[in-house]
Amino acid sequence: MQVIDDQSDRSVQHEERTKNDDDSISLRAAQYVRMSTDRQIYSTENQAATIAAFAARRNLTIVRTYVDNARSGLRINNRKGLQDLISDVRDRRADFSFILVYDVTRWGRFQDIDESAYYEFICKQAGIRVLYCAEQFENDDSFVSAIMKNLKRVAAGDFSRELSEKVFAGSCRMVRLGFKQGGSPGYGLQRVLVDQSGSMKCLLVPGERKALQTDRVILRPGRTEEVETVRRVFRSFVLERKSELAIARELNEERILNEFGRPWRMLAVRRLLTCEKYIGSYVYNRKSGKLKGRRLSNPPDIWVRCDNAFEGIIDPAIFRTAGTIVSQRPRRTIRAWRSNQEVLTRLRLLLEQKGRLTHKIINEADGMPCGATYSERFGGLKQAYQLVGYHQGRFKQAEARRETAATVAKLGADLVAGVQGAGVSAAFDQGSSVLTIKDTIKAAIFVARCQRMATGLLRWDIKRPVNRGSHLIIAARMDEANKDALDYFLIPKGKMPGGKISFREKHRPKLNPYRLSTLDALVDAIQRFAVSRGGPLGVRRRSNS
Repeated sequence: MQVIDDQSDRSVQHEERTKNDDDSISLRAAQYVRMSTDRQIYSTENQAATIAAFAARRNLTIVRTYVDNARSGLRINNRKGLQDLISDVRDRRADFSFILVYDVTRWGRFQDIDESAYYEFICKQAGIRVLYCAEQFENDDSFVSAIMKNLKRVAAGDFSRELSEKVFAGSCRMVRLGFKQGGSPGYGLQRVLVDQSGSMKCLLVPGERKALQTDRVILRPGRTEEVETVRRVFRSFVLERKSELAIARELNEERILNEFGRPWRMLAVRRLLTCEKYIGSYVYNRKSGKLKGRRLSNPPDIWVRCDNAFEGIIDPAIFRTAGTIVSQRPRRTIRAWRSNQEVLTRLRLLLEQKGRLTHKIINEADGMPCGATYSERFGGLKQAYQLVGYHQGRFKQAEARRETAATVAKLGADLVAGVQGAGVSAAFDQGSSVLTIKDTIKAAIFVARCQRMATGLLRWDIKRPVNRGSHLIIAARMDEANKDALDYFLIPKGKMPGGKISFREKHRPKLNPYRLSTLDALVDAIQRFAVSRGGPLGVRRRSNS
């Protein structure tokens, strides 16, 4: 295989020599890295290291990084990194001639191999080659390359299908044995970690999961006050004949929150009343959406059940009575409304009465479908609002949060690549947005989005407190389009009274000593801080005017 590598190296170098020497992008490359889960063997750092070595052998300079962390390769929908890459290539914004990818599986495990080929063809059409750095073939459009690449694509997709079937079969078996498979426990219940012999090891709090494959998770009644609330809900519904909406309002008035720390909704109460976990039974596979497909309801004959798997908190007779009442109630869900026009007319009338619309207003209004109905029928509340002529700024805020998270992830990956390129170890944790240098120095990364005020002035804000126990704060100030960084600030934590950063005019003089105009200058400042561990003065000396 060394012969293949040497030949491919000479092939790329020959191509470079035949290009115009003045072409500044001929030796420039972008890297794309993807990790499906945080437990996957292909970490983005390992991929970046392999890609960096590949680029060095071929005299390529990595100038852009596109990252998809914890994203499945089955579809492109949720892979913003790949979407941005294809968009840049299609719109001729790419300032590079090569795209470096670890292997075919990182490009994607598409179930239709033509989809994988299509995205690569877009790049090829723009004059940009996709190179797979860890594959044993050169992506040079040769006959052998075409065969090997398509075999790899088929294998990548088939791996996901086989894994899906194996995981599903294993999950069904575990449920039949009385073990819980994923998801939250439900209000009034808690997860317990047990070993192979069934002995309790510990309680799992929200966000925790088992670490050993041999461990299992079971359910048991939770906190006393939550258990009593569940029993109260059933009593109110069965004995006092209160509606789900009335029960939700009572709980909210008493400031009793649901398992996610949010107010109760009518549908949440209904789900509680019909959930068989409260009588100690598991029911699995009621809905399924394999290979990232649309989740569909399954017929009862293929549900997987385990009755009396653990101690229930509701008497089965009361639970059956509640189920009978629910089945006889007029439903506010999607099946109760015959036409889209009817539900939109009611939504339009509600808008005229209230002057605004929210999920809460819809759920609490009498004679209205629930918010989930609109989401199911129209693809989301935002789309339903647009159809009745209502535009709400909250959705723009949600989009801004997603864009900010993507910008932080990209900046973190760029900094890791830059710092590692200078021989300094670095890692980025997307969950906490913290860059760790040399295993001991921590730098929290934030993005200040640009907003034009009514006065015509531009304003940048970081709304969250930034004091996270890090040694440094990295803040990127975005341009007016919020697409590219305008400049950067590398600030010692001790220079932020109250743990906040403000870019308003009166605060600029305090921040200017820490301003860096380019990403390269920021990387250089981080490297010097890591080497000298010079504290605030070491950062201040790298100021740009």
